[in-house]
Amino acid sequence: PCSVPSLSPQIGSYRDISHESLSLFRLLEPRIEILVLGTGDRVERLHPTVLKQMRECGIAVEVQDTPNACATFNFLTGEKRLAAAGLIPP
Repeated sequence: PCSVPSLSPQIGSYRDISHESLSLFRLLEPRIEILVLGTGDRVERLHPTVLKQMRECGIAVEVQDTPNACATFNFLTGEKRLAAAGLIPP
């Protein structure tokens, strides 16, 4: 489940977020602990399978609206956590 079939395609909306589109985050070294996803103006639900697959790879996923995702990412990195962010503009 942690295979990397291709690098991330363009993401136009939260509907485009998939296990494949998140593959870049699974390649990062050092390995990230948490991925913060900003889904635009609103918090959007991601498919549960996508979240489960990322957890199986050892990466927690936090989904928020983009302004809050930015703040969360800044907080996590300020705490020296290994975090990454994927942000869709609001």
